Amino acid sequence: MTAQLAAAYSTSTGEAVQFWILGTVAVIGALCTILMKRAVHSALCLAGTMIILAVFYLANGAYFLGVVQIVVYTGAIMMLFLFVVMLVGVTAADSLKETIKGQRWLALLCGLGFGVLLIGGIGNASLTDFNGIGQANAGGNVEGLAALIFTKYVFAFEITGALLITAAVGAMVLTHRERTERAKTQRELAEQRVREGRYLPPLPAPGVYARHNAVDIAGLLPDGTPSDLTVSKTLRERGQIRDVSHEALNDLKALEQRSEERLERRAVGPAKFQRSEEASK
Repeated sequence: MTAQLAAAYSTSTGEAVQFWILGTVAVIGALCTILMKRAVHSALCLAGTMIILAVFYLANGAYFLGVVQIVVYTGAIMMLFLFVVMLVGVTAADSLKETIKGQRWLALLCGLGFGVLLIGGIGNASLTDFNGIGQANAGGNVEGLAALIFTKYVFAFEITGALLITAAVGAMVLTHRERTERAKTQRELAEQRVREGRYLPPLPAPGVYARHNAVDIAGLLPDGTPSDLTVSKTLRERGQIRDVSHEALNDLKALEQRSEERLERRAVGPAKFQRSEEASK
C-alpha cells in the first residue's frame, strides 16, 4: 500500500518538464492579459493561457475537460469576446476615460478580496489521500463529470450560465446604436443619386461579358473595356483584381473580323448574281 501511494504521489520527469515549461508560459500569458494596453492583445493572451490549461487537462486524463476547454472556451467564448472588442472598437485611449466614478478602486478591492479568499481556501485545504484517475474515470470520464456537474456543483454551473448570458446581452447593448435621424425612402435615395451625379441604375455584376463570374474579375462593357463599377473597392485597393480584358478584346476583334468577312461574302454574292443576269440579257 505504501509503494502504491508513493508511486501515485511521485511525478515523472516528463510531467515535471511539461508542467514547469507550460506553467511558466501560462503565468506569463495571465500577466500579459492584465498588463497589455490594448484589449485585443489581452484577449489573445488569455486565449493562449486557456489553450495551455487544456493541455494540462489532457495530460492528467481529463479528456472531456480538455476538449471542452479548447472548443467551448477558447474556440467559442474567447473568440466571441475578441470579436466584440474589435466590433466595439476599444482602444488604449478609451481605457483612460473612466465612465463610472470609482470603478478602478472598486475593481481593486474586489480583486484583493478574491485573492484573500483564494489564499485562504488553498491554505485550509488538506490532501491526505485521493482516489486517482483510474478510480475517478472508472465509469467513464464524461459520465463522472456529468454526475458532479448536475448533482454536487449544479448551483455553480447555473451561475456560470447566467454570467455568460449576461455577457452576451451586454455585448448586444454595447454594439447597438440608436438611429438619430429618419431613414430615407427609396425615392429620396434616388433623388440624392441624381443630384450627386452618381451611377443611377443598379451596378452590374462581376464578370459580365467576361465569361467569368468571379468577384475579382471586372465586368466588361460591350466594347470590351473593363468596368470598375463591377468589383469591390477593397479588392481594387488591394490590387487583387484579375484582368481578362486583353483576352476578351482579342476575342471581340476576332468576332468582328469574322462578322466583316461574312458581310463581305453576303455583299459579293448578290453582286455576282446581278452581273450574271445582265450578261444573260
